[in-house]
Amino acid sequence: MNKTNVMNEITEILDVYCEECFVKRQLSKEKGKTGAHRFCITTCTIGEQLQFLGQELNKITK
Repeated sequence: MNKTNVMNEITEILDVYCEECFVKRQLSKEKGKTGAHRFCITTCTIGEQLQFLGQELNKITK
């Protein structure tokens, strides 16, 4: 997998799943951006995918 493919996959995931995410929007209202971000990183399966792709991107650029 090359850098461009990983970046495209990240962008696609963000556009499809995160842009209109009801949970993220609701948590932003209730707990602020930090609370919503924490949920995305620790609980959301899409967040896990994004973390994995970020790690792959780091491997490629090193």
